[in-house]
Parts: sequence; C-alpha cells; structure tokens
Amino acid sequence: MPNDRRPENMVRITTPELADAFIEEQLQALRDQIGDKKVLLALSGGVDSSVVAAMLIKAIGDRLVCVHVNHGLLRKGEPEQVIEVFRNQMKANLIYVDATDRFLDKLAGVTDPETKRKIIGGEFIEVFAEEARKLDGIEFLAQGTIWPDILESEAGIKAHHNAGGLPEDMKFELVEPVRILFKDEVRIVGERLGLPANMVYRQPFPGPGLGVRCPGAITRDRLEAVRESDAILREEFAKNGLEGKVWQYFTVVPDFKSTGIKNGKRTFDWPCIIRAINTTDVMEVTVEHLSDELIDHLVKRITTEVPGINRVLFDYTPKPPATVEYE
Repeated sequence: MPNDRRPENMVRITTPELADAFIEEQLQALRDQIGDKKVLLALSGGVDSSVVAAMLIKAIGDRLVCVHVNHGLLRKGEPEQVIEVFRNQMKANLIYVDATDRFLDKLAGVTDPETKRKIIGGEFIEVFAEEARKLDGIEFLAQGTIWPDILESEAGIKAHHNAGGLPEDMKFELVEPVRILFKDEVRIVGERLGLPANMVYRQPFPGPGLGVRCPGAITRDRLEAVRESDAILREEFAKNGLEGKVWQYFTVVPDFKSTGIKNGKRTFDWPCIIRAINTTDVMEVTVEHLSDELIDHLVKRITTEVPGINRVLFDYTPKPPATVEYE
C-alpha cells in the first residue's frame, strides 16, 4: 500500500500549500492503486470518512460508492447534511439507508452499555454488508483510518475501530488515503477539498452516536429529547462564539423522572444534563465554565422547547474521575 507509514521527516501539514501538495500526491497514488475498479466507503458524515470521500470523488468520480447508514442515533440534521454535501453538491454515488427502526427495535429494552455498543456496531456491519452484496465489481474498501488509530492499535490501547469486522466472504483491498495524517492535518486537507467548515471542524462524535447519551434502555421519546436538546446546545454555542473553541459539548437525558410544573400543572419528566469539556489528549479532560447568562438561557430554551424535560443540570466533573461520555 502506498504511504503505509508516516515518514519520520514528514512536515506537519499546517498550510493550504502543504495540504494541496499532499492531495496531489494522494490523488495520483489512489489512481495508481485503484485503476479502473470500484471502491466502497461507509460514509458516516464524520471528519475522517468525509475527507476520504471527498478525495476519492476527486480521484475516481462515481466509481466510489458511498453508503450512509442512518442508525437513528445521529444528531439533528446530520443525515440531511451528508445527502446535501455529497449527493447534491459533490455529485457522489451515494446510497442512503434509513435503518432507524431496525436499530431501535434491536436496542429495545437493552440497558447494559457494552451490550448496546455491540448491538449498534454489529448491526452497522450487517446493514453495510447487505448493501455491499447488492453491488457488482467492488474490489476496494475505503476507510477513514488516521495515524493516531494506527499508533493506538499498535500500542494495544484500543482495537482499531475501522479494521476488520466484515463477514468472511467479503474480501476487499483497503484504501486509506489519510492514514498517515493527524486529525488537525485531516481538517486542513478537508477544507482544501471543499468540504463545509461545520463538517470539517465538527466536534468528536462517538460511533454509537446518541446511543451513549441516552443511558439505560433507549426509547424513541427520550432519544428525541437528547436530539432536540443537543441541537439547542449546538445552536447556542455557535451564537455565543464557542463553536470550535470548546472541544466537545453535548446533552444527556438519563432514565429517571422528577416532578416539575409546566403551565400551572404538575409534570413528571426527565432532567437534561449539559456537558462541555476541553482536552488535548482525551486522557485528561477539563470542564468549560459557561457564563451564568448562557446557562440561564439554555435552561429556559431546553425546558420550554423540548417535550419531556423539566430540569437542566450542568456536569462540572473533569476526567478523571468521570469519563467523557456517560456510557
């Protein structure tokens, strides 16, 4: 595979010029590797897979087949953005699969976090494999592997999240055009490839999506409360100049209820927890302290606009002792 390892003397990509040079080099390497064959890519809408998609569209056009699986655990507006950017603007050969019911039916009643993650990951591979089997002439599988993934899997810190997992009968050669890049370099390359800034600079998002922010057994109404409150939080962070400055911010809706009052009547609804954090290495995480005015505004909007929520809490816990996500 071309550029299998990051060269010791490789200059960090920090400028448009360096990004353009990398893109040119990679486009040639991709065309050499793929020839006139077809490539399959699971396009999540995350930074890495989006940059890989944009690069391959430039290299081989519609011989790249993108599959976007909506498992029902994405944030508000994300599936629509993937369709808009890739199908409508970049004219990608995009297959969109709405598997929401399939995932949520499998997750019904499941409370154990690890079991939930396994169901989401396993079902994703199932859906992707089903779509792949419908296609002819695919010889390559593109992945958004980046250099920290390689380093962490080599060090035994975590299983490499992209590698493997597909059924035995599916033998593809891998295409990994950004595997020697660090995350900040991937973002600069993405910008140069014409991806929108809010896609390239979006905050990290876990593979199981909102599934890990809906602790306990996932129900559709509580999942919707997570999605809507998260959308309000993102909107307010953007309005207040915090988008891109705070590493990660999200809402969690736990599986318990408390009494409240709405329109003069007693309610029995969920709380919504806000988490806003900063980190450089994810090993340690500090809490972003928001202004009283912003917190008051968020409380008002979330309790007024999101059905099923009557309290808003703020999580001040760093890592350690807490982890980033709740599950």
